[in-house]
Amino acid sequence: MHEPRRVVLIGLDCATPELLFDRFADDMPTLTRLRADAVWGPMTSVVPPITMPAWACMMSGQTPGDLGVYGFRDRAGYDYDPLAFASSRSITVPRVWDALSATGRSSVVLGVPGTYPTTPINGCMVGCFLSPSTESDFTYPSALREDIQRLTGGYILDVEDFRSNDHERVLQRVFDMTEQRFKVAGHLMANHEWDLFSFVDMGPDRLHHGFWKYCDPAHPRYEPGNPFEQAFRDYYRALDTHLARFLAMVPDDAAVLLVSDHGGQPMEGGFCINEWLIEQGLLTLRRPPDGPTPISKADIVWSKTVAWAEGGYYGRLFLNVRGREPNGLVPMAEYDAMLDAISTALGKQAGPDGEPMNNRAMRPSEVYPVVNGIAPDLIVYLGDLHWRALATVGLGQGLFTADNDTGPDHANHAEQGVLVLANSGLDAGPRTDLSLYDVAPTLHSLLGLPANPAHRGQLIT
Repeated sequence: MHEPRRVVLIGLDCATPELLFDRFADDMPTLTRLRADAVWGPMTSVVPPITMPAWACMMSGQTPGDLGVYGFRDRAGYDYDPLAFASSRSITVPRVWDALSATGRSSVVLGVPGTYPTTPINGCMVGCFLSPSTESDFTYPSALREDIQRLTGGYILDVEDFRSNDHERVLQRVFDMTEQRFKVAGHLMANHEWDLFSFVDMGPDRLHHGFWKYCDPAHPRYEPGNPFEQAFRDYYRALDTHLARFLAMVPDDAAVLLVSDHGGQPMEGGFCINEWLIEQGLLTLRRPPDGPTPISKADIVWSKTVAWAEGGYYGRLFLNVRGREPNGLVPMAEYDAMLDAISTALGKQAGPDGEPMNNRAMRPSEVYPVVNGIAPDLIVYLGDLHWRALATVGLGQGLFTADNDTGPDHANHAEQGVLVLANSGLDAGPRTDLSLYDVAPTLHSLLGLPANPAHRGQLIT
């Protein structure tokens, strides 16, 4: 990389290498042509591979441990209160657009997760899908909100209730959101000054969660001949058309980085991690719940509870530690031994077919160089993320369910996202060693910003 250049970052949340680079390569001629002259390949995401914090890690070059953000929700204190939602206020380190602003250069930031509430930058920002509504102050500067609303006739922040059996509505909304996001991106590119232009479309993520079982014969719940069998193909064809129109607007001197925060894969089902803890004698309820009950509302006897867990794409397990939690049971001297015992038991857990699930339980101190905030005591990947962790108790289905506990869902996140870097001055070709942490130092180099010693990744060369 030689002289500084402008950079366009196109983010596709949950874009998956097996889909974009293989299965739908012929349906996406624009992307396939872009790869021919680019550095490209699967890109390893962060632990855990979740939209929030992955985009924040990508744009800051820091780990979830550095940021103290481990998911959409985190513990705010060593108590038993419900987890607190993360937001832009949770990200206290500079991101790439902050570094540019400090030098007087401009950025456009559109829909990048982790940007609500919006923050002042030299340029403009449209908040992410976590913005509560378009009635909120979801743009910077504030006046941009009216411009966006006039342009779109009603800006789509996200697909409402995308975990739903109202498939036709959800699918149409996914198509509409992606079309609109590219339209807004084109408008902002043409009407604002920028050195960094970055935007993220959530469409692939919502598509995967809502329709994977209908489109993938390898999915355990695939339904041959269903009316949504071509939803993936049709969406990726449309996405490629939007990509072609947008790339035609990109100035010749700009590098183009197309990237995702994580990938997707078929979801085998749900594993009731708190029911497992109850079976293991590690979690005690005062009485069985009357029906499905979030763990945060369960009647837990804390004085007799060793551990509890929150669910999601991965399981986060917390020990009830004496002197740390209000009614802690586990002496700190037994902390390591207890975590080892739970990790071993989870590792031995068999699936409903009697075969090992291949669970992984990781300590944050083993994963991150620094652990800030209040991390889970164990980060649990169930079946290499093919199984979703269900925190709900009282489902009445044993340890395993066919579906999610928060609505219909057919996909879980995968550790491999995508990266395509074109017009960068680098030799084109496929790579197998790309990491999400490499994005921030590479952006700094392309933009002519000083190297940041806090970055955890390597410059792509």
